[in-house]
Amino acid sequence: MAKLTNRIQPDMIMQSYLVEAFKGVALVTRQFARNLFGRKDIVTVQYPEDRRPYTPRFRGKHLLTKRADDQVRCVACMLCSTACPANCITIVAAEHQDKDIEKYPTTFEIDLLKCIYCGFCEEACPCDAIRMDSGVHTLPTLTRRDQKSGKIDLLGLAKLSTSAQGGEFRAHDHAGTQHGQSTPH
Repeated sequence: MAKLTNRIQPDMIMQSYLVEAFKGVALVTRQFARNLFGRKDIVTVQYPEDRRPYTPRFRGKHLLTKRADDQVRCVACMLCSTACPANCITIVAAEHQDKDIEKYPTTFEIDLLKCIYCGFCEEACPCDAIRMDSGVHTLPTLTRRDQKSGKIDLLGLAKLSTSAQGGEFRAHDHAGTQHGQSTPH
């Protein structure tokens, strides 16, 4: 069974929307006065001077970490570029002069316009070479070319990594053990 409703016939004032426009102007004026005269519940932040603290999970601009000998920590394993869903990481590898280090990146480039800041590159890196904890926003630029961060740019934000790199597999420690069984102590 249908319910009948009485519809109001709009008069000239309702059709002109003057009342609603006045309400909108009053709302904007009230918010402007709040921000202008400095009440404690201000929504606007004066960004360059006043900054809100970042959350610990903030993903900033990428950076490459260094070893203790100031060389790039990356071993050009290509796991970060493989894990990247946006395909924004380009790495060109070369042989390293040090026999303990197999490869190093001659070119490491990230196209920040393609990057979606998902953090998969950081998670996929076994060497802790690429990180996103710089706390720096990617700044806007006038050209697309300026949005490509190369190896030098990424090392400019570099930190010394404290995590252990590599490792030694000791075959004699695991000799005779089978999957799922532990060795007696």
